[in-house]
Amino acid sequence: MYYLYIVAGLALLVSLIASRGKTVRALKIAARRLIRILPAFLIMLILVSVVLYLVPDELISRYLGSDNKFTAMALASLLGSITVMPGFIAFPLAGILVQKGVAYMVIAAFTTTLMMVGMLTAPIEKAYFGLKVTIIRNVIGFFIALAVAVMIGLFFGEIFP
Repeated sequence: MYYLYIVAGLALLVSLIASRGKTVRALKIAARRLIRILPAFLIMLILVSVVLYLVPDELISRYLGSDNKFTAMALASLLGSITVMPGFIAFPLAGILVQKGVAYMVIAAFTTTLMMVGMLTAPIEKAYFGLKVTIIRNVIGFFIALAVAVMIGLFFGEIFP
């Protein structure tokens, strides 16, 4: 993670050298946007923290950290498909779930379906793109998410240790 900070810092330094004015303007825009999303971010972070505090670890382990990874992956996929959550909340939540012992492939299934499948947003999508496109996009997104989860499981040795 520190490498990412170093690379970002070096890129900022190069940008400052190349064009100080543009870099300062970009930083001001970024700061304004951060301030604009900060209240929603903090509220979601607090809600997720409270829910994770109130939900016992055993319950999370029973359903998402079970020995049957494919059942847990299917449940996580369904949860991700019907949940609406921004990425800046979903990924820290995924980190917390990993700390609680949830398998990487289950986390991959949850986060990928969360980003690619939108059951709750389907009515809005249907209004803009039509029913056929909405169904095709969500079904393809669901199967891609499952494929990604299986690949993660293979890569991390969770399927065939």
